Amino acid sequence: MRLLYVSEIVGKPGVFALRHTLRTLRDRFKPDFVLGNGDGATGGFGLGKNHAFYLHKLGLQAITLGDCAYYKKDLHPVFEASSFLLRPANLPMNSPGRGWKLFSVGSVRLAVISLLGQTGWSRMYPFQPLLALDDILTRAAGVTPMIVVDFHAGTTAEKQLFFSYADGKVSAVVGSHTKVMTGDERISSKGTALLTDAGRTGSQLSVGGFDPEKEIERLETGVPLRSVPSWSALAVQGIFIDIDERGHAVALETFTESCQEVPHEPTGNDHED
Repeated sequence: MRLLYVSEIVGKPGVFALRHTLRTLRDRFKPDFVLGNGDGATGGFGLGKNHAFYLHKLGLQAITLGDCAYYKKDLHPVFEASSFLLRPANLPMNSPGRGWKLFSVGSVRLAVISLLGQTGWSRMYPFQPLLALDDILTRAAGVTPMIVVDFHAGTTAEKQLFFSYADGKVSAVVGSHTKVMTGDERISSKGTALLTDAGRTGSQLSVGGFDPEKEIERLETGVPLRSVPSWSALAVQGIFIDIDERGHAVALETFTESCQEVPHEPTGNDHED
């Protein structure tokens, strides 16, 4: 199975970049399945309903989320009925939505899992991701060896710990949240593809996809100013992974694909759908 993972989409600039670049990536990698992280697609914080369906229409067959999964209230009713949205699996039992799903890809099945680290969140209270992974693997046993995890965590230490635990149990673990692509992509001796962070889809000349001037002003003044997504140097980042019939990763490649379409001067409020 040829899998294409699109890194966290940041605001309207990220959505714009994906819209105008995904076809190029499809032609290049010829993926069987495309998934992406939508945790910042609406204004940089969360995913609104309109953006969720639009990203799915653009070609994301699965959309994973993280600590901002419930920031946009209009998405809450959509979780239960959606076939493509995945909030973190290690949330309280009564949390809306599902944290993993089996997708049919041709004649095979692919398990996509969304998990959240435990460090640094102020609005989320996830339980132990290692235990959550074990529970899901028990349920997926015998169904498919092809298992991909989006691990949304705030520290590299927690990601490395999770990588060590998941090594050999899943096909791939892709880290998200910090929005800076790391250069440690690798396939372990047990056949698991690993990447600490897949970067961001949106502005590359920015602070995590946001206007640097606002981020600097917040730091200098201590005033909690609203972040504004940046439109400079748009690109789609992510990773391509090739998985064999055993569920072992056999090839991978990170990418930064520049958006060739020049955006019009942005208008309206980037914090709305």
